[in-house]
Amino acid sequence: RFKCDWSSDVCSSDLAPAAGEPAKAAAKPAPSASEIQKIIEAFAAKEAEFKRARDNYTYHQSIKVQEIDDEGQPMDRMHIVESDIIFTPKGTRTEKVTYAPMSTLRRISLSPEDERDFRNLVAFVLTTEDLPKYNVRYQGRQRVDELDTYVFRVGPKTIEKGERYFDGIVWVDEQDLQIVKSYGKTVPEVLSGPNQNRTPRYETYRELIDGKYWFPTWTGADETIQFPGNPVRIRIVVKYENYKQFKSEVNITYGEEAPATPPAKK
Repeated sequence: RFKCDWSSDVCSSDLAPAAGEPAKAAAKPAPSASEIQKIIEAFAAKEAEFKRARDNYTYHQSIKVQEIDDEGQPMDRMHIVESDIIFTPKGTRTEKVTYAPMSTLRRISLSPEDERDFRNLVAFVLTTEDLPKYNVRYQGRQRVDELDTYVFRVGPKTIEKGERYFDGIVWVDEQDLQIVKSYGKTVPEVLSGPNQNRTPRYETYRELIDGKYWFPTWTGADETIQFPGNPVRIRIVVKYENYKQFKSEVNITYGEEAPATPPAKK
């Protein structure tokens, strides 16, 4: 894992070989500054392509937020929403809620910003269009499962009113140049006043779908939120399942519709 000082842009790996572990091959040389910039531009372009592709897929999304007791056990109080991201017969992309019982959370509540984050930011996408909004700093290389990845520290350059941003780390596959994992939080937070909005850090994993695109499939957070005098531990799991590429069944015709042929006379 990478440990980060969240007040700065510095991260360091805590990975170390176990005792008695055989010596590893020499590490790859670090890319130059110009190579790093090309990598950033290339994966941002791939992310833009991925975003367009995902907009043509249907999938099922489930969000589960639970309060955790002092013993580390889930309580009965929770917030659950399940929905299908689908297309209407006219080809319009929409979200259809399939299951949403009344929330039983007591110590926290979800704000509109939280709901928007679940849909747009916890599974972070950094496209060419969004790149100017962020500082992206190379941190090194790391093995994630069976993948060789570049690691980047990402944070907003400035905070614009009414906008939400990602602040954390992304792992970019060296071969496909797509984000395969991210870890961070959404900002800005509201840290004072009666309506505070504090967010946990989310970890998101992606999987290769249809042999082309790394789509998010799982997001999780398990953290104690430090409200003044009232710390609350919460656990959040977001799943994205059943990705299917949309194929329209709408018949398209051109010009005016031909009149029906009158029935023959008997």
